[in-house]
Amino acid sequence: MAYQYVLDIPEDYRRALAINWLWLAIITLLGAGIFSVLLVLSRTPVIGGLIPFTDFFHTALVIHVNFSSLVWILAFASMLWSLNSRPIYPFAGKSIFILVVTAAVFMAVSPFLGDSRALMSNYIPVLDSSAFLTGLGLFALGMGLQVLFSMSSMFRVGETVSGQGVIRFGLNCAAIGVFMALAAFAWSWIELPANLPGETYYEVLFWGGGHVLQFTYTLLMMVAWLWLSSSAGLTLPLSPRVALLLFAVGLVSIFLTPVIYYAYDITSVDYRAWFTRLMSFGGSLSVFPLAVAIIYALFQKRADETAASSARTALVTSLLLFGAGGIIGFLIDGNNVKIPAHYHGCIVGVTLSLMGLTYQLLPALGFDNINNRLASLQLWAYSCGQFLHILGLVWSGGYGVERKVADAAQGFPSSGHVAGMGLMGAGGLLATIGGFLFILIVIRSMVAGKRHRE
Repeated sequence: MAYQYVLDIPEDYRRALAINWLWLAIITLLGAGIFSVLLVLSRTPVIGGLIPFTDFFHTALVIHVNFSSLVWILAFASMLWSLNSRPIYPFAGKSIFILVVTAAVFMAVSPFLGDSRALMSNYIPVLDSSAFLTGLGLFALGMGLQVLFSMSSMFRVGETVSGQGVIRFGLNCAAIGVFMALAAFAWSWIELPANLPGETYYEVLFWGGGHVLQFTYTLLMMVAWLWLSSSAGLTLPLSPRVALLLFAVGLVSIFLTPVIYYAYDITSVDYRAWFTRLMSFGGSLSVFPLAVAIIYALFQKRADETAASSARTALVTSLLLFGAGGIIGFLIDGNNVKIPAHYHGCIVGVTLSLMGLTYQLLPALGFDNINNRLASLQLWAYSCGQFLHILGLVWSGGYGVERKVADAAQGFPSSGHVAGMGLMGAGGLLATIGGFLFILIVIRSMVAGKRHRE
């Protein structure tokens, strides 16, 4: 039996609010893409040597990471939460959106409002400036209010679990994940020693909650995989109850967060190690069975040239990149660029699933149909570019290239180093083209669709 893992699209204010969140997600992804161009140039052989400002590299990296792996994903999640909510308190939903937009603006303009020092903490790097920290604080407040609003307006799954019920439950789990991440940030802030230096301070502050955010992103990717499977016409060899159980496993892992905080000091090695183990163990138990089911279904059904083609491409590329990121995680040895290679693979796997889901949502939200062949080409370009990018990082990591350091600052000690970073640069350029093509396709559809409605 083919279960439909899709969400009904409401026709009231929730739909308009979801469209606003989608606009924010696309615009912040555009901003991340602009800064990624600067990053690729600063690490590409020869060209990187022409950029003498190492601090410029770090500033661009901070904005790129926050926009591409924080604001973009959580804005997209807010769009889905808006579609998943009951029609209550429309003023609250709109006010929260305005607050988050204000936060994003503060973060975007902060590099241009005077000198600021980049602090390269894991998960959420920061600029040591009042504008950036104000924006980050407002964003945390806005997302806290958003998840509280989402949880207060949840639909009940019901006694009979349907495909739509599983999607609703998965989105509810993701909202709980963000709430737990924010609670972890607050707990860390309360327990932080006052004498920690700047970068260490933020590293400890964001470590626990940052891991919980990765759970949230994984849950959102699983929602997108199920939705894309239905859009691609796949028949998954698992029932809605089994799919719901997989989300519950991820939720259990999230609920173990307070246990770690209670058992260990936040500055201890054990605290850091247990969050790493929890992410690997809980994430694998949730994702692996679903990935196997989707791969099996993909081999059972041949691709066609209908709207299902872009959904299938999104599934294949997301599975490949997320899997590559997971495998690279086992190759990490030291503080080199294998670490961002692992992270890029996983986060790009999430992004590809959300890109594919965007293509399925545009017609449902009232916008023009996309060119599915062009959409599939975009997904392949972006994924292949990112794969080359992380392959170059892994290669360069074998030569000891340090992470978070511009090439102008560390030089090129060997031909292997140059080859690896050159591959990274070429892949980054192709990925950037693919990313901008996605933004172009989506904006074209949304602008044309709005003009037709008027």
